[in-house]
Amino acid sequence: MQVRPISPERLTELLADRITALPDSGRRWLRVAVDGAAATRPDLLADALVEPLRLRGRPALRVSARDFLRPASVRLEYGRQDADAFHDLWLDDNALLREVLDPLEPGGSGSVLPSLRDPSTDRSTRVPHAVLPPGGVLLLDGALLLGRWLPLELTVHLALTPGALARRTPPEEQWTLPAFARYEAETAPAEAADLTVRVDDPRHPALVERR
Repeated sequence: MQVRPISPERLTELLADRITALPDSGRRWLRVAVDGAAATRPDLLADALVEPLRLRGRPALRVSARDFLRPASVRLEYGRQDADAFHDLWLDDNALLREVLDPLEPGGSGSVLPSLRDPSTDRSTRVPHAVLPPGGVLLLDGALLLGRWLPLELTVHLALTPGALARRTPPEEQWTLPAFARYEAETAPAEAADLTVRVDDPRHPALVERR
């Protein structure tokens, strides 16, 4: 394993090149996930990939896992600050598969629902479906995405040491830390992902390369 410092700009270009170079294997679309705790801002990296991919002739569609949470009655059944429920129950895997990932399987429709439920109001977002053109790339961001058997062509994990994660997690979200400790112990996301980026200092990320 080699850890290589890389600028945020170069990281984005490298990932765009890596996505573009993925073998299509008869696929019309690619599904890419940027996994990381909210403190790592996986949404910003996923957003940053849209334009470089467009310049490479690959239209991209952005989806956030936070818009596919289960209803509050389910995810908060054990209380508002239950770390195990946050790990196991919050994400609506079936909805994410049904509305986002499965339509991009070979022979799928390419019609994706960009968001399902507003996590703040717990109401349907009622957004229309979007059709991803052939050759397009789905960019999904979120936390605790790996180890769920989601069909993805490339996964990127943004890693923090426990200390950095604790420092960068707001006080009102500190109750989630045991969930991320469990994620590390049970899923080992840095090993499960295709690419891992250490972001203890977001201004100076480091790419972890497996030899």
